[in-house]
Amino acid sequence: MSPPAKVPVTLFTGFLGSGKTTLLNRILAAPQYADSAVIINEFGAISIDHLLVATPRENMVVLESGCVCCTVQGELVDTLIDLMRQRGKNGVPAFRRVLVETTGLADPIPILEVLAAHPDIPVYYALHSVVTLVDGVNALGQLEEFRESRRQVAVADRLLISKSDLTDAQALAALETKLAELNADAPRLTIDPRTADTRLLFGAAYLDIAQGRGDVGEWLRDGASARTRGGFVAHTGNVQTFSIRHEGPVTRAGLVLWLDLIAGLKGRDLLRVKGVFNVEGEPVAVHAVQRIVHEPAPLPTWPDEERASRIVFITRGIPREAIEQTLDVLGYVAPAANRATLDPDAYARFVAAVGKFH
Repeated sequence: MSPPAKVPVTLFTGFLGSGKTTLLNRILAAPQYADSAVIINEFGAISIDHLLVATPRENMVVLESGCVCCTVQGELVDTLIDLMRQRGKNGVPAFRRVLVETTGLADPIPILEVLAAHPDIPVYYALHSVVTLVDGVNALGQLEEFRESRRQVAVADRLLISKSDLTDAQALAALETKLAELNADAPRLTIDPRTADTRLLFGAAYLDIAQGRGDVGEWLRDGASARTRGGFVAHTGNVQTFSIRHEGPVTRAGLVLWLDLIAGLKGRDLLRVKGVFNVEGEPVAVHAVQRIVHEPAPLPTWPDEERASRIVFITRGIPREAIEQTLDVLGYVAPAANRATLDPDAYARFVAAVGKFH
């Protein structure tokens, strides 16, 4: 029996003044999004933005006690669990998706960690996408000054540039270059949040691996940069984006060991990792956020004719070469389970594998 379909969560982020609330109003005015639950985060003691959001009150929850990426992380968890418990009951509609709007000062990484690794949340919810609004007038300065702004762009699945009518072509071109340096593969759209075509905002169909739904290639953003061995590398704000193809063998033991080591030793600077691995001939999807690794999930079928393992990295200060030198670990062969004594060869392989990480 297939597991129940999870409720997709779309995270709307973007720096202060980029137009998130205006866009959210536009989305909720569209009939296809009327059955959305909305979670709005406010930084400070007085809530204002939620008064501007046109959605029935029972569909909306406002987190007021602090930034959703830090002090109200537990409140976000409680809200998601409560929403699921009341879904279709007690006046709460049977929502089909959740939209989360963060404060402009939020670092999205901790939110992604909640969705990936909390004991209860991944049972019912899964990340659909990260949509980041970019202020066409002020973003260049914000990206230079604020780490949060750079992270919001770096982890985005879709970048929406607002206020393009208030700036000139030269400034917009400079912004496009900066965004490409931070996140080469996320599609970039210039929009007016008041009139945007909501069908264009979310990108590819929601990827639910357990249900065999969605486009894995789109999930990986497998564009031109991912078709080269090295992929794209950027050094803006100490954030690098690159794609790696691995032709060598991948064992189940090797994948588990590699994930444990890379998350444990380098996880602080792994902003996101997404990949499809050829594990002993079978396609397996992996998604990690810093030290949090989703349980590897077998795919029902290969997404295309490609059989090499493909991994997309968004890192802080970790060069591609540091990752490439660890990939041999993926072929690690564990000692036989029925051995009563230590296998010297297996131990030597283990020591050699761990030595790849430094």
